[in-house]
Amino acid sequence: MASFEVVGTLKAKFETQQVSEKYAKREFVIMTDTTTQYPQAINFQLSQDKCGLLDSYTIGEEMKVSFNLRGREWFNPNKNITQYFNSLEAWRLEKVAAGSQAAAPQQQAYAAPTQAAPVQNASVMPGAEIADDLPF
Repeated sequence: MASFEVVGTLKAKFETQQVSEKYAKREFVIMTDTTTQYPQAINFQLSQDKCGLLDSYTIGEEMKVSFNLRGREWFNPNKNITQYFNSLEAWRLEKVAAGSQAAAPQQQAYAAPTQAAPVQNASVMPGAEIADDLPF
């Protein structure tokens, strides 16, 4: 499963919910794109032993969230339809130092690798001809 990262400001954090005897979750919201016309409020959840990760963060603090995109299918017998649910399952939270560009490494991770074309130099290859025609 692919994992994702996003940087934002903590907008809200909620108490841990004991959903069942064996499952607990905790939700929180971060704001991204706050300098644009359409800022985004993104809801994440932590589960089980990860719920405590949020305790050391305060509202307004900038953070980087590492998360997995989760989806599930459920047949609703009352409506006789299949419904689909998505969630953003956070698994790591990191504090972002003031003034740092935490998003830059994320953007670089998606950039295509660049490699310099091999240079043909007659001084390095004495006696060899430099090909100036294209291979196609």
